[in-house]
Amino acid sequence: MSCSNDDSKPPIDYSAQNEAEIKAYIANNNLDAKRTNSGLYYVINEAGTGKQPTATSNVTVAYKGYYTDKKAFGQSTDAGITANLQGMITGWIEGIPFFKEGGSGILLIPAHLAYGSDESRGIPAGSVLIFEIKLISVEYSAANDAEIVKYIADNKLNAVKTASGLYYVIDEAGTGKQPTATSNVTVAYKGYFTNKTVFDQSTANGVSFNLQQVIKGWTEGIPYFKEGGSGKLLIPATLGYGSNNYSTIPGGSVLIFDIKLISVN
Repeated sequence: MSCSNDDSKPPIDYSAQNEAEIKAYIANNNLDAKRTNSGLYYVINEAGTGKQPTATSNVTVAYKGYYTDKKAFGQSTDAGITANLQGMITGWIEGIPFFKEGGSGILLIPAHLAYGSDESRGIPAGSVLIFEIKLISVEYSAANDAEIVKYIADNKLNAVKTASGLYYVIDEAGTGKQPTATSNVTVAYKGYFTNKTVFDQSTANGVSFNLQQVIKGWTEGIPYFKEGGSGKLLIPATLGYGSNNYSTIPGGSVLIFDIKLISVN
């Protein structure tokens, strides 16, 4: 349009109305809810025992969303949705980090922490939103661990898990020099996903590098072998390339490496 009148109006403040609505819902449903300074209310049914997210974490969350009249407006599958919390409404950015992996509960979110005074995706302006949530995974760690455990069982591997979440299999321990996390090494390898699709492979002569210059799963895992040793490293995304796509490797991927430690240089 070439010109128009500015008929914009300031946003409506629903804070007091939303606060009263949430308090009434809590009372009517006998909820043990806590209030934050922002006006968010949350109920922890299970705190969870796994990793705890921050406001910038990638999370997988199963949810059911509804209004205070219990009319549903959205629901995920049991597998949940995966996204970065920075792309979520403010009530989720603040509320999800109260839980650890495996945790579940309720978020009661006033409009100013959701869609405000505008209608959005069929949700009326000024709406209080209630979410029953279950935090399935943070930075893919719980999902990756389950994927690795299944792969180990399906392939009958004798694997050891470390405190970081790395799994390793020693086929041959080797008899030569043993590297540290700062050593220069030469390693022959084949890298693939749990579906056995190969994403990278060296020659039989291997490649040389310093263990401080590779992914964390290698920095930790290669020193379990001595020169001449071989085996597998099963690496969750937190010890690989994280939540970001890297070359042909999708974000959140479990990486498996068949490795042979040729030499410690």
